[in-house]
Amino acid sequence: MSTRRTRPAPRPPEGTPPRPELARQARAVLADAVRIAHWAAGAPAPGSSAPLATQALERAATALELSPAQVRAGWDRARLAGLIELHGDTARPGWRLRAWDRDDSAVLRGWVALFDAWSLVHAAPEGIEAGAVAEAVEAVPQVLSLLQLSAGPVAVPALLDLLAQRIAELQEERCEVPYGAGRSAAESAPATTGRPAPAPDRSADLDALLLDWALEGLAAVGALTLGKGHATLTPLGNWAVWVKLEQICVAAQSPAGNIEQSAADMLLGCARLTPGPARDEYRAWLAARTVGSAVAELLAVARGEDALLRGLAFEALRVVGAPAEPEVRAVVTNPSLRPYALLWLAEYEGADPDDAQEILSREEATWLWVDTAAAVADHGETGLLVRHLDSAVQGTVPALLDEVRAVGHPRTVQVLVALAAAHPDPALAKAVRRAAFQVHTGGA
Repeated sequence: MSTRRTRPAPRPPEGTPPRPELARQARAVLADAVRIAHWAAGAPAPGSSAPLATQALERAATALELSPAQVRAGWDRARLAGLIELHGDTARPGWRLRAWDRDDSAVLRGWVALFDAWSLVHAAPEGIEAGAVAEAVEAVPQVLSLLQLSAGPVAVPALLDLLAQRIAELQEERCEVPYGAGRSAAESAPATTGRPAPAPDRSADLDALLLDWALEGLAAVGALTLGKGHATLTPLGNWAVWVKLEQICVAAQSPAGNIEQSAADMLLGCARLTPGPARDEYRAWLAARTVGSAVAELLAVARGEDALLRGLAFEALRVVGAPAEPEVRAVVTNPSLRPYALLWLAEYEGADPDDAQEILSREEATWLWVDTAAAVADHGETGLLVRHLDSAVQGTVPALLDEVRAVGHPRTVQVLVALAAAHPDPALAKAVRRAAFQVHTGGA
């Protein structure tokens, strides 16, 4: 009997509107994006680049009675919120668009995807190095936390102090020296020779510029409102920040809390969890990171040699959803990731998980069978490896062995040796050992 205590379902902060009202507000924020998504889904070849092709932009502006700037903004929002999906030069309706009018959860997930991508919605000021922009994006969650905890307007100077402090902490963690910190006394002294004095360190001005950009970007997605010298979270923004903070708290308080772990350690920590608790861990781990860095770290783990982590990485990417789609689509050409990526994309595009396997070729399905068997051999029980035989697409063991030998998986020999050692049928075990020897020696 388990003695684990269940944590009561958390309640949102007092005054948070009910989910139907939050969904209504999210629909209002994304109204133009939904209109453009419906138009794009029915338009011929609207274009695959982030800005619409000129002719398509003109057609959309005319059809929807919007300005070209509104069409561009709505197009970007529709893509970021998962309302449309691009396949070459064809735009298709995303599953969220199909569920938009009837599913409040789909609406809120779409808005949260847009909220997470605020830095893409509102372009960063020109002339600022990418590193400085990335630091600001990484520091913004702390600013949002202060806004959420304050439950009301917060003065911009207080937000600026917090942003600068968080950026300094990030630089210290990376052992970086801020601009101007290493100058000599002679370099720092005012000029006395008639030449103009050197320009002062402009980091404070840079932080102020970055904060203005971040607040404007968050306001553009409906997360906050800007007043004269202060900012306030909207009900949607307040709810979204609370959800993310709650996910972090749940992970930190749970026996399987892995929020501070690397992707590999987090996935290993989730390996023996059932699907529901594992997804909770994935969500909490993701909530503590920017989407781009989390997806990159998960895919880096998937490229490694541990087959168990490869499969778990794609399970975590299923929780990420739409923001991971471009990166997952980009790894389809990687032989070791292709079957996982194809299944992920099929499910993302609405296929039933039980039917998604049908999109794999025979060779891809066999490769995936070997990879899964390698994960079982490394981390599972021998009985599970024997039962794994039943999941092969081939009807007979001889046919399976023939195709396994041909597929070229790097773990084929180890998998066959482990299967032979585990199988209770001596004749079958002998045939499997023979196949392993043939692969090892390169024989037929």
